[in-house]
Amino acid sequence: MKILHLSAVRNWGGGESHIENLCHELKEKVCNVIFCVRDGMLHQRLKAQDHQVITAPLANKMDPRFILKLAYLCKKQNFDLLHIHDSTALTLAVMADHFASLPPFILSKKTSFPIRPRRQTLFKYNYPKIRKILCVSEATKNISSKTLCRAGRLEVVYHGTRLDNKTQKSPFEIRRKFGLPEAAVIVGNIGNHIEAKHLETFIYTADYLINRKKQKQLYFVQIGNFSRRTEALKKLVQQLALEDHILFTGYIPEASALIPQFDVLLLTSENEGIPQVIYESFYYNVPVVSTNVGGIPEVIENKVNGLLTDPYDHVGLGENLLFLLGNPQVIPNFAKISREKLFQNFTSKIMAGKTLEIYKTALNGRVH
Repeated sequence: MKILHLSAVRNWGGGESHIENLCHELKEKVCNVIFCVRDGMLHQRLKAQDHQVITAPLANKMDPRFILKLAYLCKKQNFDLLHIHDSTALTLAVMADHFASLPPFILSKKTSFPIRPRRQTLFKYNYPKIRKILCVSEATKNISSKTLCRAGRLEVVYHGTRLDNKTQKSPFEIRRKFGLPEAAVIVGNIGNHIEAKHLETFIYTADYLINRKKQKQLYFVQIGNFSRRTEALKKLVQQLALEDHILFTGYIPEASALIPQFDVLLLTSENEGIPQVIYESFYYNVPVVSTNVGGIPEVIENKVNGLLTDPYDHVGLGENLLFLLGNPQVIPNFAKISREKLFQNFTSKIMAGKTLEIYKTALNGRVH
């Protein structure tokens, strides 16, 4: 079976990690070819690996160079399926299908954003070549089904995390690199500076704990790609006089290897599929305090293997952090349950197996 994976994302995030993990797990059973943005972060990362990678420039969401190269590639090679990994890639694939007959589509829906009921948006998501839409959570499936026809195309496949690459050492020691006290309690967060992560709530939670509750031992470390939102976030930190307690590191390769140094993972998202960092925290036995958005309640049960709060509720998040730090005896049980959930349901090997079965179903047993 020959699969062309299509990505139009420049930065590195959970979706790109999914592509890497999926192709790694399926490499013995499937011929995977990855078509992505030239010199983007996915391309840069895959250069050092043994995946087959093809690239094209993408200056804007309708770059004809990308579209025409995709069409040419599908003309020249007999791909059984085109696995599309983001919304922009879907737009490009639909356009390319007008220049060459592309293979059937599999679409991964990795967020729980509602699909806008605009004509062009609905046209591409209901495109007849889409055989299956792989939803990252039940929440994603439920939200998508409200605006899409042929709801039978929707399948839930949790992404999970790889277990065979977790032995790597941390790239550095957080306390030493950033000059934090030895007694610092590190509240970590990994996520790019996008609206869905709502890092304003991350900052307001720190303000509540440090300035109002006088928890000066807490240090908030946020790792992820900067964006046009970053400057406003840094200004908010300054306005609240939190420069000594909140650190934005920017993108760090292999950031998940730093998770064992977190005392707590804090997620303040207003919208999510299911962030990969939750699975990675489960692996490293780091407790999670999070908002209860998207698919997160499907993997974290409040007060059973983590603590959940409504979105934007920085006081509730802060109180949950205080409870966790004041009652460390609950952490081992949270960690035990989380790790069991991970190994039973949320590994990349399980994800790849389910994806392969969907590939086979979509093709009805017919391959080139």
